[in-house]
Amino acid sequence: MSYNESVLKELLDLIPQTGRLEWIGIRPGKKQALIQLKSVRIEQDSGLEGDRFRGSVSGKRQVTLIQQEHLQVVANILGKSEIDPGWTRRNLVISGINLLALKHQSFQIGEAVLQTTGICAPCSRMEENLGPGGYNAMRGHGGITAKVLQTGEIQIGDPVRLFKALVGKVQPRDSTIKQ
Repeated sequence: MSYNESVLKELLDLIPQTGRLEWIGIRPGKKQALIQLKSVRIEQDSGLEGDRFRGSVSGKRQVTLIQQEHLQVVANILGKSEIDPGWTRRNLVISGINLLALKHQSFQIGEAVLQTTGICAPCSRMEENLGPGGYNAMRGHGGITAKVLQTGEIQIGDPVRLFKALVGKVQPRDSTIKQ
């Protein structure tokens, strides 16, 4: 590994910011409105309790996340004052941390530990939910998909941070993970 590659690897593994869980929603059925929750249990290898994608075959899309900051960008593009998070069909809205920086990373929300599995590209429903241009407004702002590595309860206000396993144990909500 060259010097530049090692520096880049160090930079990719360093995420000093701590985000915050701002919104939780579950999809009870196909094309049904999301149900907003204050807390939810996330199960390893299956996803959010009550969500229609719970236990999906591939496991790559157990949880979907979007950045709160991107909701405002999409709203601006569409000439709206705001976007209801439920319209995006994502499970979790996170603020204060770049979700794309979590690529190839594990991260902790409350008691749960997740791992990024990919980009959450928009679907054709964005035209229906957000109006004309909704699909293209969401391109590049759709968030990420994740699988659940560690079961746990999450609630609005929980910190979102890079997870570095310390003796293989999840850190409690009120502790600080040393990086």
